[in-house]
Amino acid sequence: MLKGIDPLLTPELLKILAEMGHGDAVAVVDANFTAASLGRGKPVVRLPGASLARACGAVLSVFPLDLPGRPVSFMAVSAQPPEHRSALQRELVALCGSAGAAAPAQCEAVERYAFYEQVRQAHAIVQTGELQPYANFLFRKGVLAGVPEDR
Repeated sequence: MLKGIDPLLTPELLKILAEMGHGDAVAVVDANFTAASLGRGKPVVRLPGASLARACGAVLSVFPLDLPGRPVSFMAVSAQPPEHRSALQRELVALCGSAGAAAPAQCEAVERYAFYEQVRQAHAIVQTGELQPYANFLFRKGVLAGVPEDR
């Protein structure tokens, strides 16, 4: 165990997140997501006992987002108006804002098949045990700034 690190972040997941570079993306998805086929050739970490909100909170606790811009994408709910958000999607967008990570305007709903294409380009996939449909988010990594050099 490490102090200050969410215990949901396994050594494997921490390594993957640390190895990612600026602009790389990680998808945090629900239990029904096609992670095996879309994740072919990339790391897929499974957290079957974790909800989407819990997993996203853990990832965002160590993961700088690519700001400014729209560093957060999520799968739009099919057959709904473009502005529709499920309760879980609203919760996660609020989490991004409360964590100081991204404002709601920086979180973008993406049509299902376009979201799949974004995931194909992602560095890694984290599959949760979430059973809520359309509970799929993608976070683009930014940079850490303001760390003084040792002199």
